[in-house]
Amino acid sequence: MPADPELKATSYEVGDGVALLTLDRPHRHNAWTGRMHTEYRSLLARSEADPEVAVTVVTGRGDVFCVGADSRALDGHAARGGYDPGTPDDLAEPGYGVTPELDHDFAFQFGLTKPVIAAVNGAAAGVGLVVALYSDIRFAARGARITTAHGKIGLPAEYGLSWLLPRLIGLTRANDLLLSSRTLAVEDTEGWGLFNGIVEPAELMATAMDYARLLTTAVAPSSLSATKRQIALDLHRDLGTSVQDAARRLDAMTGGADFAEGVRALTEKRPPRFRESPDS
Repeated sequence: MPADPELKATSYEVGDGVALLTLDRPHRHNAWTGRMHTEYRSLLARSEADPEVAVTVVTGRGDVFCVGADSRALDGHAARGGYDPGTPDDLAEPGYGVTPELDHDFAFQFGLTKPVIAAVNGAAAGVGLVVALYSDIRFAARGARITTAHGKIGLPAEYGLSWLLPRLIGLTRANDLLLSSRTLAVEDTEGWGLFNGIVEPAELMATAMDYARLLTTAVAPSSLSATKRQIALDLHRDLGTSVQDAARRLDAMTGGADFAEGVRALTEKRPPRFRESPDS
């Protein structure tokens, strides 16, 4: 796919049902800017709307994922004495409208119908770590380093990490990362549940893309969409409501083409050939 001339801080390509979204400012270690934030949301909206895309993989250009907010932008915030996100008023809103709790920066990733896989190829700090942690599946390259970073520049925990991290890794470990802002190698977090896999750098993209293709080929798109939506909603509701919602979806989806094809493939002992588009 030719480069999109409108993209200045990211790049985007689609193949085999997978959208590859790359944070693409290697000269600044993929530091986050208002432009990158704007493009990131726009590209996730594009992948959501594309019937050829089932999964999005997010990574960084070069040997860094994202070092966090660009230091030049931080200088500007300090000079102004306040925070300016540097984004337009008409930001894309992928994943919005599911529940008000998710209609916020990065939390909207939980409201998407298509999974996001983070391939953390190097340092992930501050908002870079936020991008990874709000992804549904996370793989990291051995040797990559992570930090919440905010404490070292006198800021609060960003973008709901104080809510998210305890749910991912438990309060004790989350307190460590949030209160100390210390830097850890991803290997130090092995067994925490922070990453689905930690692999050699040369294997990272193949691992992430293989997993993405597994989702595109072995899982019905309607099931993938429904399950992701259930997970997002269940963050904010009780068990009984979850069971009732599952029963409603079960009744509706057993009349769908994906269910019929899945059953046929099972009885005929062959891989399924799903064609039904995802819906929520």
